[in-house]
Amino acid sequence: MFFTISDVLGQEDVERVRTKAETLDWVDGKITAGRSAKAVKSNLQADLKSGIGPGLHEFLMNAIANHRMVRSLARPKRFSRLLLSRTEDSGHYGFHVDNALMGSDEKQLRTDLSFTLFLADPDTYEGGELSISTGAGVFEAKPAAGTLILYPSGAIHQVKPVTSGSRLACVGWIESRIQRADRREVLADLEAVRSSLPRTSTDQRLALDKTISNLIRMWAQ
Repeated sequence: MFFTISDVLGQEDVERVRTKAETLDWVDGKITAGRSAKAVKSNLQADLKSGIGPGLHEFLMNAIANHRMVRSLARPKRFSRLLLSRTEDSGHYGFHVDNALMGSDEKQLRTDLSFTLFLADPDTYEGGELSISTGAGVFEAKPAAGTLILYPSGAIHQVKPVTSGSRLACVGWIESRIQRADRREVLADLEAVRSSLPRTSTDQRLALDKTISNLIRMWAQ
């Protein structure tokens, strides 16, 4: 499943994040790459643990974690820490697969879903598409700022070289309460049907409430 979720951040909030990002310290993105990914990763990542970094991290996390569509589609149990990346000057992140497990001990997280929240307007940089290989072909995304792309962490994907301008994005990973993707899709479909019903359809809404709740009880981990 690949999902495009619009307006996770509004234009005013995007501008606020971009302004704050200019004051952050930036380091080589290879420090957070897995062993094989280091060879194909060329970007910068912000220090979100000092200065205004923690406040910006909290702001972005609240916007993503509390978004209705993110919660409906991903059924989050836990989120990784977020990364804020900047890619420019022919920087890129070649084809790779995200680590299946992140962290250690009790903080270890199984990566079921990955996401990229785009923060730069697409007409301000050339290249930089998020490219995901699927059985049906290649899915490419370079959406408007404030849009989040949600996709399976096990998919082979890349960020194409940025040949001009600067690509700013927030990335992270989700461990879902519903591990199987097909079951998450069933729940998302039922949620969509429920939300489309008129408020007067009390019996139908109650029946869907019951079905969704019982499926979550059966499948949740």
